Amino acid sequence: MIELNNVSKWYGQFQVLTDCTTNVAKGDVMVICGPSGSGKSTLIKTVNGLEPIQQGQIIVDGITVNDPKTNLSKLRARIGMVFQNFELFPHLSIRENLTIGQIKVLGRSADEANAKGLKYLDRVGLLSQQDKFPGQLSGGQQQRVAIARALSMDPIAMLFDEPTSALDPEMINEVLDVMVGLAQEGMTMMVVTHEMGFAKRVANRIVFMDQGKIIEDCSKDDFFNTTRSDRARDFLAKIIH
Repeated sequence: MIELNNVSKWYGQFQVLTDCTTNVAKGDVMVICGPSGSGKSTLIKTVNGLEPIQQGQIIVDGITVNDPKTNLSKLRARIGMVFQNFELFPHLSIRENLTIGQIKVLGRSADEANAKGLKYLDRVGLLSQQDKFPGQLSGGQQQRVAIARALSMDPIAMLFDEPTSALDPEMINEVLDVMVGLAQEGMTMMVVTHEMGFAKRVANRIVFMDQGKIIEDCSKDDFFNTTRSDRARDFLAKIIH
């Protein structure tokens, strides 16, 4: 469903991605991990064209993302994205945050958008907060709203870019629980995260990156249980105590 073929990217002279190749099949849950600055967030943002690439090819559901003729807005409507910092509209209520994309991008009626938005708000356990504004919710609640907003667009896949890294420790699990539920329902997911417990629980594929390169791309069991590259071993030793 998602293919990256020999993807490279530079910021000026600095190469941030080098020859990255991987693919995500329908129903896969891929966790992308690695030290800070390894290119993980950049890689996931290339999948829906938020970060343009200079070399290689990215194909999502048969559409070439880096083809100049591709309608990126249309493509992004089909791929849910959840960011580190929630990115909710602060001046809109929770319900309005959930419906605006459906109405403006997908052309749904207000009633249809409302019904769909509230269904997913209920799914993340926040139906009672629908008339509040983002600033009135905790970080964990805002991130759950962001997930509900992405789901209300009926995406074919979900991308998560460090969805828990801006949260207080006690709020992390409420977000991870929603993500675990999605994975168990068969949602195709790419997740950049340091939460190795989540990776062990639901990922079926692990990609380990370092210095802009994909060093490991293997099954979860292979990654955690077998001999790996020194860099992956060092990384795991630092974050799993």
